[in-house]
Amino acid sequence: MRRSQQERRTPARRAEAGNEPSGGTPEELRDGLSMAPDLMLELARKAAELAVGRIKGLPDEGAWDGEFRQILAEQLMENPPEDGQPAAAVMERAAREILPLALRLDHPRSFGFIPSSATWPGVLADFMAAAYNINQCTWLVASGPSQLELVVIEWLRRWMGYPESAGGLLTSGGSAASLDALLAAREAAGNPDRATVYMSDQSHSALRRAAMIIGVRPECVRAVPSDSHSRLDMNALMDLVADDRATGFNPIAIAANAGASSTGAIDPLEAMADYCEAESIWMHVDAAYGGFAIVTARGKALLRGIERADSIGLDAHKWFFQPYEAGALMVKDGSTLENAFAVHHDILQDTVWGANHPNFSDRGLQLSRSARALKIWMSVQTFGMAAFRKAVSNGMELADRAGEYVERSAVLELVHPVSLGVVCFRVNPANTDLDENSLGEINKKVLVRSFWEDRAFMSSTMVQSVFSLRLCILNHTSTWDDVRQTLEVTEAFGQEALADP
Repeated sequence: MRRSQQERRTPARRAEAGNEPSGGTPEELRDGLSMAPDLMLELARKAAELAVGRIKGLPDEGAWDGEFRQILAEQLMENPPEDGQPAAAVMERAAREILPLALRLDHPRSFGFIPSSATWPGVLADFMAAAYNINQCTWLVASGPSQLELVVIEWLRRWMGYPESAGGLLTSGGSAASLDALLAAREAAGNPDRATVYMSDQSHSALRRAAMIIGVRPECVRAVPSDSHSRLDMNALMDLVADDRATGFNPIAIAANAGASSTGAIDPLEAMADYCEAESIWMHVDAAYGGFAIVTARGKALLRGIERADSIGLDAHKWFFQPYEAGALMVKDGSTLENAFAVHHDILQDTVWGANHPNFSDRGLQLSRSARALKIWMSVQTFGMAAFRKAVSNGMELADRAGEYVERSAVLELVHPVSLGVVCFRVNPANTDLDENSLGEINKKVLVRSFWEDRAFMSSTMVQSVFSLRLCILNHTSTWDDVRQTLEVTEAFGQEALADP
């Protein structure tokens, strides 16, 4: 590990050291599981101080920290206490021993996988929704939060360019959105036997998993080859569908990428929409990563054609800067979700309110649902859309600059064209005579050193069988200095690895 357990102290912990409230004792608990209001407020302030201290101290910390399971088991695997402990001490232990041991997705130099940097109003919204103990399952149970979800869904409808007939719901994330979408597609196709689903070989594993969950056999989930820019090959798609139809299979859905996770690639959305309309096949767009680029003029141009899809999956906990979980599914015809998911249940018979009062549990797989719209609404109300557009644009602009830096570098090579906020590159000087296996091993060494020695965190992927280092630049807190310093460290590690292969 980067630091021993004794050395590890979070910024929040350091800020609180020597000036900590008592946080109460078990004797101050009232009526079993209740607390006195004064103690509740004191603990809420304590939690806020820990959280704000952590956020304030992020730039001085590394973007990642972790520990081996055996060590953590020794620290945490214990029987639940019979008698309670002071709540403040419990919170401090969580802030010291548990929560820091994670990828700090909101760190300004967190560039691995697909990072996230939540707004503070979004964090507070989750706190409030939890405190109000909202279960947004039906209109009767949560009419205010349900109406707010309708508001946010309407915002998404307008941003996506969908017609007024469109609808949707907020989900836990892209996995649930993909499952809901493909189930709706299956039902819209009449739930045929020998169903097939098509997606790029660059598509997220969540899509393949969703197809199998709805009953499509694994061998009937077709991986369509991609081109040199990681976009779905239309000729290959048409050949696969034609062959399947000729042999008695029933295509029910084709999935497009609007920001492939590995490369940020965007499939040919307009050509795919033309084809799906001609073939009467449901078109789903996985825009979990890239979809919110559409709030910018540049992103809207890149995603042209998305408005023609039958369904679109989005993740606001990615490029719309919300805390987890905040996904969404939009469908062009709002009735398709209720056709697939609405199931009568006697215990819920009292929840029927009337026309145009939707029960969101009839639109997806969840009955118990958190009030996810509140964080999106509070964040937009607090900052305004101009600030969100600027933050989304910043990710694309920094990725462009990173790509230019790599192309000028004597040590680095751009492996794939920059797309949205993703930069795929590797150590490969122009004058090297190393083969692909050797280059792969050198870049793996660079990545390992980055994990353990650099403050930044980046990840890797495979681009047309080439091992590639990868930056995904999304955080609204990231600056060019953060990106540049990460690339400079990578160059230095690369030079050292090349000198001692």
